[in-house]
Amino acid sequence: MLYDIRHLTTVKYASPVRLARFNLRLRPAAWPGQVLDRFKLVIDPPPWSIQDESGPFIVNRSRLTIREPLAKLRIESRFRVEVSDPSLIAAMVIGDGANPCADPLMGGPTVAQIRERAARNRDLTAMGPASYLYPSPMAPSSPAIAGWAEAFFPTQQSVLVAACTLMRAIHQEFTYDGDATTTRTLPDEAFAARHGVCQDFAHVMIVAARAHGIPAAYVSGYLRTIPPPGKPRLIGADATHAWANLWCGDDLGWIGFDPTNDTLARADHIFTAMGRDYADVAPLDGVFHGGSKQTMTVSVDVAPVTD
Repeated sequence: MLYDIRHLTTVKYASPVRLARFNLRLRPAAWPGQVLDRFKLVIDPPPWSIQDESGPFIVNRSRLTIREPLAKLRIESRFRVEVSDPSLIAAMVIGDGANPCADPLMGGPTVAQIRERAARNRDLTAMGPASYLYPSPMAPSSPAIAGWAEAFFPTQQSVLVAACTLMRAIHQEFTYDGDATTTRTLPDEAFAARHGVCQDFAHVMIVAARAHGIPAAYVSGYLRTIPPPGKPRLIGADATHAWANLWCGDDLGWIGFDPTNDTLARADHIFTAMGRDYADVAPLDGVFHGGSKQTMTVSVDVAPVTD
């Protein structure tokens, strides 16, 4: 699938602020099955300086500084991207139907095998499992989540089946509610309330998987706005979206699971960045001098290219 993406963020301050420094994570990082084209970033007012860098983790970051007094900031990113379904190896194992998780013949390594392979893996790069095996600031360990998820991880179960079962449980037991949480909500709080948004569902899945020895990462990105013919519109369209990547061994690599929509991440999911949790991949964060209140609005358009 070929998409044109437009992401517009507007921040307004009640009174001018000074010396603002921001981190932007809007340019999609390189990811298998995805080809980026025509990325453009427009910032108004223009920053005094901007520095582009990669990392940590699978992230492209722009660090900008604005020295002049600032009452309103407008950040717009535009790009075209081509997205393919998972690799041939993954597709052969997880199936190629509308809902591969329903395939009773799903194979792949077992939970026990992934635990053992992750524990002895020596790949310390951003694509290796080591960085995503342990608790992180916004995905800390949780006895409540670990205990609830224990039934989904029998040792001889296929890790793909286990992940699909966990994903479906979150989808069925949790209610999507855009007013229930904020970007600062921790998984334990969302888990107790059984309410939240894609960020919360991804965090709960990550905490549950890590508690049982399965490396899990947080992915930020987008969903297509127009559903396939005959399919329901996916929750999260026209907004940034989040899902969980689970490491399923050296052969299968990272597989995306979207608990918000009970589906694997496929060509409808546009990858932007991967980190340990939301804090590593937040589209915008930063600091400024001043005590002014601020309001932020975000508009996202995901348009399939048909010509």
